[in-house]
This record gives sequence, structure tokens and C-alpha cells, in this order.
Amino acid sequence: MTDPLKILYHYWGYTAFRPLQDDIIHAVLNGKDTLALLPTGGGKSICFQVPALAKEGVCIVVSPLIALMKDQVFQLNERGIKAKAIYTGLSQREIDIILDNAIYGDIKFLYVSPERLKTEIFIARVTRMKIGLLAIDEAHCISQWGYDFRPPYLEIATFRKLIPEVTCIALTATATKEVKKDIQDKLLFNQSAALFQKSFARANLSYSTFYEENKEARLLRILNRVQGSAVVYVRSRKKTKNIADFLIRNRISATFYHAGLSNALREERQEKWIKNRVRVIVATNAFGMGIDKPDVRLVVHIDLPDNLEAYYQEAGRAGRDEKKAYAVMLYNKADVDQLKTNIEVSYPSPAVLKKTYQALANYLKIAAGSGYMESYEFDLDAFVQVFNLPYLLTYHALKKLEEQGLIQFNESFYAPSKLMIKVKHDELYQYQVANKQADILIKVLLRVYGGEIFNHFINVNENKIAGVLKKPAVFIKRQLEELQNAGIIDYQPIKDKPCIVMLTERAMVEKLSLNIRLLEERKKAYADKVNAVISYIENKVTCQTALLLKYFDEHTKEKCGICGNCTRNINRTKNHNDFIDKILIELRKSPKSPEQLLNLWSVSQKDVVVQAIEVLLDNKEIVYTQNGKLELV
Repeated sequence: MTDPLKILYHYWGYTAFRPLQDDIIHAVLNGKDTLALLPTGGGKSICFQVPALAKEGVCIVVSPLIALMKDQVFQLNERGIKAKAIYTGLSQREIDIILDNAIYGDIKFLYVSPERLKTEIFIARVTRMKIGLLAIDEAHCISQWGYDFRPPYLEIATFRKLIPEVTCIALTATATKEVKKDIQDKLLFNQSAALFQKSFARANLSYSTFYEENKEARLLRILNRVQGSAVVYVRSRKKTKNIADFLIRNRISATFYHAGLSNALREERQEKWIKNRVRVIVATNAFGMGIDKPDVRLVVHIDLPDNLEAYYQEAGRAGRDEKKAYAVMLYNKADVDQLKTNIEVSYPSPAVLKKTYQALANYLKIAAGSGYMESYEFDLDAFVQVFNLPYLLTYHALKKLEEQGLIQFNESFYAPSKLMIKVKHDELYQYQVANKQADILIKVLLRVYGGEIFNHFINVNENKIAGVLKKPAVFIKRQLEELQNAGIIDYQPIKDKPCIVMLTERAMVEKLSLNIRLLEERKKAYADKVNAVISYIENKVTCQTALLLKYFDEHTKEKCGICGNCTRNINRTKNHNDFIDKILIELRKSPKSPEQLLNLWSVSQKDVVVQAIEVLLDNKEIVYTQNGKLELV
């Protein structure tokens, strides 16, 4: 099947492409290196999956996020398309099998993390593969001007030289003018390269920013006005629970989500929210990647994001069904001050980085010259306690060591239990005859998981097996370990803890190579992004959609008419002037509570009075005092 439209219908059931998808696919099929910028939920994956299916050979997909890789592999397999992923936590044996199948088997999509591209085993196998397409997901990660720079992405240029005839498509949801150019340069795009960018405008999405001291009360009012499914983003794990508990106490169905929860709990809560069994999910930015829920009506940021790229992606999870939706950001002076402080906290000194690296090597017991591409379970809380380190500074130091290409820090790593039978059928049969207790378990494994278990690692669920055998799960795990020790199976128990991957051999700290210039340039880029967020929230005049578009180098004089600034300016001239004047007169006399101000008007006018107060708060003409009253600035 080589016709893109037939492929789309056969595997996805769609009869037509979305805007730009068809153009992107044909550019790729015509051999043009292609950069595609499509907003969150814009159907980026189809842009490389369809042309890959139309071409011969394997499509290698480079992606930085394990969760995203797993999700796409699952979705492809569900559609009958063979896909596999190589990521942190797989054993050498598993990687061998996957690479062999990519050469000799029928794997169509091979997902890899960028760190894998420079490993000897991968390079050796790639030269024997027939590769039809190279796809780079989250391509902004290759640019040091991007908000999520990953040094291993720079290895892609070297990797491309191994497959010079293979077309490359790079995809991202957000990129500034600088980042777009950097992506194309770093990926060595050919002269005929194509660039496709869908407008960042979302006609159905209303953006608003509100200055607010009492954020919880404001959140409650917003949720009572805007019905439907909602996401509330906060910066700390502790706050996810606090806000969710507050909403529950106020009779709003809510749950919380962050990377510190077990995988089972994250999946359970995510599933409840997706199926509308819970209305609001309060989460850190660990939530949302790969989530396809079209009917989200509201996304609220209670804490300020530190860049507009992340904000645009997170806010963009609202209204994918093209119906009216709202993206709201709440902030106050303390938030702005904290954002500015974060510039220093987020970029620890080289001395702190070296101290953290040394402590990490000691904690993980990695000898000098060893550890390359090894994965280690890692508990940040325990780590900082053992070495008496400041939590936040250490967290950012680990992130900077990641930016330096020295480690990979996965905060929410999960790998299910998996196993493969290592022996041939006749040897397995002899073992079953000699070991009756093991015979029952082996028969269940073969019945539940089939013949594939001889050739591939299969994800297994000990609880499911325990249910079939009516035995405790701990008994099943012990039996599987015995089969492993006997050499019958290769069994790898579940992993559900954060992990550190060493991307280079462990160096002696005095010889640790740090790119100081990169640290300084990244710090400046981060500061610029923080200042762009502050400029965005403090602008109470310009259309907020237009402000976001301008940031992404898309200029328009049109006003969206539905954002906070547009409606505020319309409402102020039409409805609020008389109310605003009277409120200001009253507050000149003395500070008053909102309730005292509301009592000056009739019940039928109270909604407009509340809106007038909000206008004045947003414009910073009035503020809350410490005792909850309003006063003039």
C-alpha cells in the first residue's frame, strides 16, 4: 500500500487528512527533509507514520520521553503495525532481540532515545538495516535556545552521516524563529528542505491572566462558572494534593497526579479523568504528554510556568474538540518574584555541579571509568538526606548535569515485569517432567502469553498469573525467580522508581568536563523566557492570543475577541465603568472587603460588580490587604 490516503483509512479509519498533514507527507515522500510545526493535538505522529508505511524499510523514531515512546508503540501495535522501542531499563538481551528483529523481522517502527544513537551495538546493527525514514519527535530538544534542550539530540547529525540517503522529518509543537533555524542547521537538512507551520492561533481557546492573592477561592469561582473536564497545573507535588483536597472539600470531584506516584496509581487516576469519572485533575507538568482527551473545557495554571512554550502546550490541552474552552493563569507579586529568583536557583554554579556529580557517583557506587549507559534506581529524597544537600538546588544540579550530556535523570520511570523462555521446547518439556510444581506455572505462562514467549520478552502480570493459579502474587514471583536461577527463563521484575542513566563513563571530579559557556548561554536563554512570561501576564491591553503568536514569530493585527484582555476591554467600556467608578470612590474612603462592596448593589447586579472588581485587580488598580480587604494601589 503506497497511497497515503488509503493508508490513513486502512489503519486509522479517517477519510481525509487535517490541514497541512497531506502537504507534509508528500514533501517527505518526495525526499525532502522536513520540519513540521503543529500545535499540541494537531496530529504530528501521522505526518511521519503514514509516509513511513508508504516506503520500504524501518522508520527510526528518535524521542526523548519513555512514556511517549511506549504510548506510540502501543497505539501502533493496536492498529496492527509492528513497532518496538529501545529505552532505559531494557536488558542487553532485550535490545539484541529488538535490533535483530529490525534487521530480519517485520518491525516497521523502531523508537529509540537519542542516547542510543551513539552506542556501538546500535551503530553496528543500523548499517545492516534497511531504513526508510528518520523521524525526530520533540525536535526543539536539539536547540540550546529551546526550552527543553537535550545534548544527546546533537548526536543525530553524526548518526545521519551513517544513513546519508535517508530522508529526515523533524516535528515539534512549539518553536521560536531562533529554534526553527537551529533545528534545521543541527539536523543537517538538505537544500530542498521544507518547512510547514500551522498557525498557533486557536480560535476556540480563550486565554486569560488574573492577578489574584486568594487563588483557591478564585479557582473555585472559575470551576463553578466553567463546567466540564479540567486540568489544574501547579509546580510542586505537595500542592497537587493540597489543591485537590480543597476542591473535594468544596464538592468538586478531583484527584491529583505527579511523577512521585506509582505507575499503577498514575494510570488509574489518569483513566478516571479521561473517562470523566473525576472532573478535575490537579497535576505537575509530569501530566499530559500523549494524553488524547478532546473535551477538556478548562486548563488553569495556579503557578506561573517558566516559559511560554510549555504554557502553550499545556494550555493547548483544552478544547481539542474545537468547542469553546478556557486557559487561565493566576498569579500575584510573590509568583513574579519567585520566577525571577528561579533564574539563579535553576542554574547552580560549576562548583555545585561537581559536588553533586561526586555525591551521585558515591551514592550509586560507580567506580571511575565505569557506568557507561548503565541504569540505576535513584531516590532523590534519600540522596539529599545522605549527603545533607539542599533539595531544590540538587534537583536543578541534576538537570544541568543532564543538559551537559553526563547523565539522564528519569523522574518517573516505569517498566512492567517481563520474561522470555531461554530454552528450546524439548529442554523445557524435560524440565517440566522433572519439576511438577514448575510445570503448572509454565503451562499457565504458555496458555496466557502464547508461543511468542520463546522469541521475545513479554510483559507479564504476576497478579494475573496468581489469580489463575489461585496463589499469592509473592509465591508466583518466587517461582519465577527459581525458573530464572535454573536458566529456564529470563525474568525481569517490575521497575517503578526514578532512575539515573550514566551517559558517559564516570569521570574523576577534578577531570569532569563542563561546558561553562553553554551553562551561561542557557542561563541567559532561560532568563529571556522568564521575562517573556512576565511581559505576557502584565500586558493588560494587547490581545493575549496575539501576544502568544508574536512570541512564536507569527504576527497579526487581528484580535481574537475572546481572550481575557479582549473581553476585559470590551466589558469595561460597555458594562463596568459606572461600577468601577463607584468602587474606586468607596475604596478612597477606606479599605473594604469584597462582601462590603457587593452589599452596595442589588442582588441582580452582583455578577457585574464581581467582574468590575476583577478588572481592577487584573489592572493592579486595587490589591488585597493581608486581612482580606481591598484597597487602592
